[in-house]
Amino acid sequence: MNNTQKLKIAIVAAVLQLTGFHSFSQSHLPSWPISVLPIVEKPVFKADTFNIVGYGAVNDGLTLNTKSINAAIEACSKNGGGVVLIPAGLWSTGPVELRSNVNLHLQSDAVLSFTRDKSQYKLIEANWEGLAAVRNQSPISGTGLVNVAITGKGIVDGNGDAWRMVKREKLTANQWNKLVASGGVVDKEGKIWYPSASSLKGSQTKNAGALAPGKTAKDYDDVKDFLRPNLLVLTKSKNVLLEGVTFQNSPAWNIHPIMCENITINNILVRNPWYGQNGDGLDLESCKNVVLENSVFDVGDDAICIKSGRDEQGRKRGMPTENVLVKNCTVYHAHGGFVVGSEMSGGARNLFVTDCAFIGTDIGLRFKTTRGRGGVVEKVYIRNIVMKDIPGDAVLFDMYYGANSPVFSKDGAGELPKGAIMPVTEETPQFKDIHINNLVCDGASRGIFVRGLPEMNIHDIFLENITIQANKGIQTQDAKGIHFKNVNLIVKDTKPVVDILNSNGLTFEGLRYNQEAEVLFEIKGDKSADILVRSSNLKSAQTIAEYKYGATKKALKIK
Repeated sequence: MNNTQKLKIAIVAAVLQLTGFHSFSQSHLPSWPISVLPIVEKPVFKADTFNIVGYGAVNDGLTLNTKSINAAIEACSKNGGGVVLIPAGLWSTGPVELRSNVNLHLQSDAVLSFTRDKSQYKLIEANWEGLAAVRNQSPISGTGLVNVAITGKGIVDGNGDAWRMVKREKLTANQWNKLVASGGVVDKEGKIWYPSASSLKGSQTKNAGALAPGKTAKDYDDVKDFLRPNLLVLTKSKNVLLEGVTFQNSPAWNIHPIMCENITINNILVRNPWYGQNGDGLDLESCKNVVLENSVFDVGDDAICIKSGRDEQGRKRGMPTENVLVKNCTVYHAHGGFVVGSEMSGGARNLFVTDCAFIGTDIGLRFKTTRGRGGVVEKVYIRNIVMKDIPGDAVLFDMYYGANSPVFSKDGAGELPKGAIMPVTEETPQFKDIHINNLVCDGASRGIFVRGLPEMNIHDIFLENITIQANKGIQTQDAKGIHFKNVNLIVKDTKPVVDILNSNGLTFEGLRYNQEAEVLFEIKGDKSADILVRSSNLKSAQTIAEYKYGATKKALKIK
C-alpha cells in the first residue's frame, strides 16, 4: 500500500468517526453497467531499441538534439517499430514528432527538456480549447498514429515559464519583482507579466489565433509568442500508452489526446505551477475507450478533464468522449479534480470514476457548461471519492460557466430577479443521469451546488452515501429530479442547510445535519414543487422550512 492510498484511508476513517457516519460496502452501491466499461489493451512493441546517442544526441543540456531524436524515431518506425531510448541525462530538444509502432522510453533520471527558443516551434493549424486555431507546434505531437507510447521513469519538461503570462496577484511581492527584472513586459495596468511584446500583443488581439479564410500561418507571426502550445498532443490516433513518466511545466495544457481511441494511462505524474495559466493536467477531447489509473496531478488549472469540442464546431464534429474509466488517482492543486466541460458540445457519456482523492483542489467534482455549447452529458458514474481542504465546492454542476446567473448573486433583493428563458435548441446543453456514491469531504466552502438553466434544468442526478463538512450545505437552482439519499451535512452556516430555488422533484431520504440547525430548508420561487423528505429526523432543526419569493408550503412534503 503506497502513501497516497494510506492517506485516502486515513481521511475516510477520520471523517466517518467524527461524524458518526457508517461506511458502506460495495454491495450497497448500485452496480455499474459493465457492458460499457472500457476494455483497452496496451499496445505491444518490438524489442528492437534505437538509442538516441547512436544518432548523434549529446547529453549536455546545451546541444539541441531535435534532429537526432526525430531521426531515431523515424528509423525505428521504418524498421517496423520498437523502442526509442532516451538514456539518463539532460537532453535539450525542439519539437519531437512521434511515429506509429514507436515506444519513446525515458530511463530513470532522463530529462527531455524542450527549448525556450520559440523560433524552433513553427506555427501550425491546430486546436485550442475546442476550436480550430493556429498555434505553435507542440513539443511532442503525432497525428493518425497506431500503437504509440511514452514510457519509463524519466521527465518531460516543457519549459512553460518561457511561454506563460503570470498574474501579479498570484505571486508574492518579491517573486513579482524578480519576474519583472528577468525581462518581458508588463501590461499598462501593471497586473500581468508577459514574456515578450508579441505575447502581450496577442493578449490584446481578439481571437488572436482563430483561423480565418485567406489567412496563412505567417499572418500570425506578430502574435506568435501568445499562441502557446500544449505539451503533448495526439490527434486521431489509436492504441496509445502513457506510463510511468512525469509530464511537467507545460506552456498550456499538459496532455491533450483529441479524437483518439484506446488509450491507456498508468502511473504518470503531471505537474504545473499552481499559477500556470491554462495549466490543465489531462484533457481527453472526443476520445473513446480510455483507462486512466494510479496517477497523480498537481497543476495550475483543471486536472482530469473531459471535453468534446466547443459550440458549433464541436457539435458539427459530433464525437463525444465516451467509455472512460478513471481509477485510483490523486489530485492536489487544480481548479477542478474530475471535470466535465466546459467545451463539451459533442457530448460525453459512459464515464466511470472510482477510488480517487482530491486534496486542496479548488473544486472536487466539477461539471460546467453554458448556453451556446449544446451537447449532452449523461451516464456518469462516480463512487468512492475522498476530499480534503476544498476551497470551493465539493460537488458542482453549473450551466452558467463564464456568465452571471441573475438569481443567487442578487438574492437579497425584495423581489426575485427574473432570469431570461431561452428557446431550447441544439445550442442548449444538458446534464442528466449522473450518479455519485460514497463520497467523504473534510472541509469545503460549499458542499453541493446545482445550477441549471430555466429552459433546461439539470435533471436526474443521484447522490447517495455522502458526508460533507463545509461552510455551507446544499444549494439548487433550476434543477429537477435530484435525489439525495443518506447525505450527512456538517455545516457552519445553518441558515439554511439546504437552499432551494425554482427546483422540483427533489427527494431527501435519510438526510442528516447539525443539531439545532437554524433553518433546514429555505424554499424560494413559485416553480419550486414536489420536494419530498422522508426517513429523516427533522426534530434537530429549529425551523424545518422557510418559504420566499412565491414558494408555498405545498412545495414540501414530509413522510
